[in-house]
Amino acid sequence: MRNRSSLLTPFLAIVLLLASGIAVAVPEIQHWRTANDVPVYFISARELPMVDAQILFNAGSARDGDQPGLARLTNALLEEGAGDWSADDIADRLDRVGAQFSASSQRDSAVISLRSLTDPRYLQPAVETVARLIKEPAFAPEAIERVRQQMLTALQERAQSPGAIAQDAFYRALYGQHPYGSPPEGTAASLKALTRAAVQDFHRRHYTAANARVALVGDLDRPAAERLANTLVGGLPPGEPIPPPPPVPEVTASQTVRIAHPSAQSHILIGQTGVSRADPDYYALYLGNHVLGGNGLVSQLSQEIREKRGLAYSVYSAFSPMRQTGPFLIGLQTRNDQVDTALEVAKTTLRQFTTQGPEAQALKEARQNITGGFALDLAGNRKLANYLGMIAFYGLPLDYLQNFVSLMNNIALDQVTGAWRRHIQPDRLITVIVGGGQDAPDSSDR
Repeated sequence: MRNRSSLLTPFLAIVLLLASGIAVAVPEIQHWRTANDVPVYFISARELPMVDAQILFNAGSARDGDQPGLARLTNALLEEGAGDWSADDIADRLDRVGAQFSASSQRDSAVISLRSLTDPRYLQPAVETVARLIKEPAFAPEAIERVRQQMLTALQERAQSPGAIAQDAFYRALYGQHPYGSPPEGTAASLKALTRAAVQDFHRRHYTAANARVALVGDLDRPAAERLANTLVGGLPPGEPIPPPPPVPEVTASQTVRIAHPSAQSHILIGQTGVSRADPDYYALYLGNHVLGGNGLVSQLSQEIREKRGLAYSVYSAFSPMRQTGPFLIGLQTRNDQVDTALEVAKTTLRQFTTQGPEAQALKEARQNITGGFALDLAGNRKLANYLGMIAFYGLPLDYLQNFVSLMNNIALDQVTGAWRRHIQPDRLITVIVGGGQDAPDSSDR
């Protein structure tokens, strides 16, 4: 076994380089296409005899159409049977070689993840198993019913969670009939109506070479990585590229949604449309948000709401960029009798920040915090694989990791202020309040 300290040395070196302000040498990203034209992104990481693989498909809930929950149901069924293998057979095949498998589906993408030792005795069976799950899912009727019931149970649990209720209501109010407004979890009515034919058709159209990306991080050389990628996705049918979702309409007026819930505290979400992943303003917005509400207790929102007034234990703000414009969101919880005060403070803080921008010293400290922690964000193959999957799916530059620190260091104060003024309109906020303990109906005011 290798000495653990030797494995930590590269990351410690990166931390020291970051702290000293010197440009950081991060792993090189190699890029090619498989024989059936699937883009592959690869980082060779030789410290541990393991590999992390992600296969990302353009198959998130934005593709559900008028069948909410279809993308997530299809994705969840991949490990429930393939060819003549049952779910137990699949689990046994992966367990025998110590491999870890997971499948997930969000609004933009569906992701298949595999972690395995790189010894061919373990890696090859694991990769062959995952390749078959992707290409030949059985979608057995009994598996569909089992997973459907699991999703319905999860919906019942969400209906009791004020945080989940607030999130669902916020996305409905923000996106309306846009595909991003479709709940990834589905609804009780839509889940019950989904058929095996609908699942099969969704898989046929979306789980194809034309809609796939592969991200690999691990103890492999280039030829071995090429063989692994070809095994994973080489059997996929060509398919047709799925077009991007339509542009997101702008929010034209403020709206408040109040939902009664028997809780001592109210959950509050405030926000609007923010930024897409490809928008060059994202970096300036991200840096500015670190000052506003992205840096825990020292952020402006936390200082105003928690430290000065004791209105909430914690408060945050965040951008969630997607292929099209994702949301900008402020979130907090407060006592029911403090809702109006907390809302006013949060909105006033946002308004002042958008108008005046951050102070120079606060921006400097935010920049140092982001760049100083970037090495830890890359510390480990799984974290690298997540970054690499993001780069692959959204088509970000291959030098994204290499340039991130220098990019942050070169964003000027006026760039941050200008980006916030372009993207954030404090007079057009969606506000969702869940709590109060009253049996009053939902209300909206504009």
